Amino acid sequence: METRIKIHEILPDAFKAMYGLEAYVQKSGLDKKLHELIKIRASQINGCAYCLDMHTKDARKAGESEQRIYVLPGWRDTDFFTAEEQAVLALTEEITNIQGHVSDATYKQAVSALGEVKTAQVIMAAVTINAWNRIAITTHLMPEKA
Repeated sequence: METRIKIHEILPDAFKAMYGLEAYVQKSGLDKKLHELIKIRASQINGCAYCLDMHTKDARKAGESEQRIYVLPGWRDTDFFTAEEQAVLALTEEITNIQGHVSDATYKQAVSALGEVKTAQVIMAAVTINAWNRIAITTHLMPEKA
């Protein structure tokens, strides 16, 4: 697959704005490992190879275990994730699969487990990675072979 337009070159101000949003989320106080789980899970659902390559590596650097990364698509079927992480993953999935909307049950679970501030941080993190996924997928960004 050939990379399409390079938005960062054609619309540098748009990319600057995206990086600004990314920088905000990174400074919001959201735990780095949790943030990477959000990025990986949304990227799995969206099928973004570029972001999966990047964020699985970043998660490992942040101390995330290989095992948890491997089973992330089946997180509901393990006891590897805390109640807080489960709430984050459920919210991330529903934000990513927005056609079904975010259910009241998932939203209430997130607020109960995380509080309003952290729930807002998770929403912004999920929205941001979904935007990056759409840019990478649309422009055919590909990870480099190891």
